[in-house]
Formats: sequence, structure tokens, C-alpha cells
Amino acid sequence: MLTVNNLNVAYGASQALYNVAMTAEPGKVTCVLGRNGVGKTTLMKSLSGHLSPVSGDILWEGKSLLAMAPYDRAKAGIAYVPQGRDIFPQLTVEENLQTAFSALPRAQRFIDPEVYALFPVLQKMLKRRGGDLSGGQQQQLAIARALLLRPKMLILDEPTEGIQPSIIKDIGRVIKLLRDRGEMAIVLVEQYLDFAKELADEFIILERGRVVSQGTGEELEHSEEAKELLAI
Repeated sequence: MLTVNNLNVAYGASQALYNVAMTAEPGKVTCVLGRNGVGKTTLMKSLSGHLSPVSGDILWEGKSLLAMAPYDRAKAGIAYVPQGRDIFPQLTVEENLQTAFSALPRAQRFIDPEVYALFPVLQKMLKRRGGDLSGGQQQQLAIARALLLRPKMLILDEPTEGIQPSIIKDIGRVIKLLRDRGEMAIVLVEQYLDFAKELADEFIILERGRVVSQGTGEELEHSEEAKELLAI
């Protein structure tokens, strides 16, 4: 579904990614791993259209995404949950969810009850402002908002950052459920190996903007190199 070929991305004269290649397929979780500052978020912003590469290509269902704006990528089925969540703090939970409607045809502009089944706490807090939620609740809200796009690919940029352990388990459970349905490709950015090992079908590790290791989830489970590269 997604193929990244020799992607190079720069901020002015400073290059952030060097010839990065990766794939993502329905029914699989592709984990992008690495310490802080190695280019993980830069890669995700490139996939979602918030950054333009210097060279290389991003193919979505066989077609290049490079000329496609972020909102058109959302309409094409690419949902992005950014690092830091980026919910609207002054809007209610319900209003935050409704912001997903802008990328949907009119017939799909409703809150799918499954969102509440996946994240029951949100239904209890519909009229509460997003800024009044805990960090973990805001993360659940951000994921729920992305799922309302009915995505073919879900990009999650460090969903466990600053989140309490109980909600990390809930998020992991939801990711497994979505993966096992076999309809959605999931790209998960992480710097914590234990969470990644539970979910990864494929992985790549970035170091200074380059892919330095990649393989299957089983290989990640037993990779001493991964432990060394991700040690903080």
C-alpha cells in the first residue's frame, strides 16, 4: 500500500533524512524506531504531506503522493496522529471529533459508535473541553479523531509519550485490534523497544536520518543491535 523510495528531506541547508526506504501493508504494523532527534517525526510529516522531500518518492497504492496536499492525503485514506496530539483545547471532545468531518463526504459525517467502543472514556466526556482532559485521554481523543476518517493507513507518532501505563495498554490493545482486522496499514513511531516489540510486524531503526537496521518483528524481538541503538 505504501512504498517510500530513497527519501531525502532537508530543513534549509540541514539534511534530516538520507535515502530512507520503507513499506507499510494492510494488516501489519510497521514500527519506526530511534532515539530523539534521528528523523522519525520528519519522516511522518513527509508521509502526511506536511514536509516536501528534496528527492525520492512516496507511493500510495502505486501513485506518487508528492504533489498531493495534506488534506487530499487525508481524503485518500491517510490519517495522521502527530506527536503531541494537537487536539483543540478550547473545543469539546465532541467538537474535536467532528473536526474530522471536513475530510469526509457528507454521508459519512457522523461519529461512528465504534469509536466509543474502542475508547469508552470519550463518550462520558463529550461536553468536556479537550484541554481539560489528561494527557492519556487527549491521546485517545486524537486517535479516535483520526479513525473517524475511516483510514486505510494510520500514522501514530509516539502515542505513548507522556502517557500513564494503563492507557498505554489500552492504546496497544486498540492497535492490535485494528491490525488484526487486516484492512488498515499502521505506521507506528516509537523510541521504546518493549512497546514496539509487542506490536511490530516490520521495523526500521533510524540513526542520524539513515536507516541502520530493519527486519521482521520476530527479528526485532531478538535483536541486540536494536537494544544498543535504542538505549537511552
